[in-house]
Amino acid sequence: MITNALGSLWAEPRATGAPERVSRDWVLVGVLMVTALLEGVLRDDVAWRPLATIVAVGLAPVLLWRRTHPLACVVVAFGTAMALGLASLLGGAPSVGLDTMIYVLVLVYALVRWGSGREIVIGLAVVAVAAGIGMVPDHVGPADVVGGFGVLAAAAAGGAALRYRAESWRRALEQIRGQERVGLARELHDTVAHHVSAIAVQAQAGRAMAGQRPEAALETLAVIEGEASRTLAEMRAMVRVLRDGAPAEYAPQPGVADLVSLARRAPVPVVDVELPDDLGELPTQVDAAVYRLAQEALTNALRHARNASRVRIRVVESAGRLRLRVTDDGRLDPARPVNHGFGLLGMTERVQLLGGTLRAGPAPEGGWTVDADLPTKLRR
Repeated sequence: MITNALGSLWAEPRATGAPERVSRDWVLVGVLMVTALLEGVLRDDVAWRPLATIVAVGLAPVLLWRRTHPLACVVVAFGTAMALGLASLLGGAPSVGLDTMIYVLVLVYALVRWGSGREIVIGLAVVAVAAGIGMVPDHVGPADVVGGFGVLAAAAAGGAALRYRAESWRRALEQIRGQERVGLARELHDTVAHHVSAIAVQAQAGRAMAGQRPEAALETLAVIEGEASRTLAEMRAMVRVLRDGAPAEYAPQPGVADLVSLARRAPVPVVDVELPDDLGELPTQVDAAVYRLAQEALTNALRHARNASRVRIRVVESAGRLRLRVTDDGRLDPARPVNHGFGLLGMTERVQLLGGTLRAGPAPEGGWTVDADLPTKLRR
């Protein structure tokens, strides 16, 4: 288990979205350089004062690359600290360094926050060795050793916590965007496919009547023009929503009451719509879903049912449930799989999102039947 965890850490890629250097980074480096210079000049107990001051001032600019090159920054800073510790140990002097150099903890944080797994493992190893060597010249006790490594661990833990939080937020955003893409794809299929299917049917009818009844063909062209205009308007609305910064103009969502007008525009000889007389106010999501389900079922009848002359749309409300049933009298194409296409997938997704059930398939007496059962009240 430990081996798997280390393997996963080693293979971890770098964190995404590392920001470039900003003005506050330059301010931070400037303040640290001035602070280190003042400490080196004013303190009386600094060992190897010129060298310690130069090192503290010279390492501060390394912070500017802590996000883009975290491992290199850690190696430079803690490698220098390691060299100073060895020099102090060999020279018999106390540890060389200024209190201001505590800013190297920022590099430990940045290593875990922005580095890859490989960089984190190597960098923390360098930090641990440098910290161990730096404590030897001062002959610190166990408590100081634990405290020193505890401070380093706290800096690393802070980087890990913010990295995990940012990654969780990124995944949540990706999930939301994925759901939005699925919703837009469903809307695009349900609206545009319906109009395009109607255009195709009308074009076929117009071609058949053009030679014998030119006036009927002209009427068919007018219907095609209307369907094409509606399709273009709906596609433009979707594109407007997708474009960043463009204001979206939302039209009222069609619902159960619009099923009658949907039936009138359908290029099917007879479309019967049966609605309850005392239908109460429905949630907006349920109202729109019923319309889209009926629209998709009607589209499927236009595209896939042979010789369909009648489509029946029936809506019934009972005991807090709303049932939609759409049937047609066409003959199914035996070459077409029953569960083929995005239409049934989109219908199933709509119903499941609202806590309902959907059954769609061939009817015993012929044709195709869509049965949807939806709640009339949604849980919050």
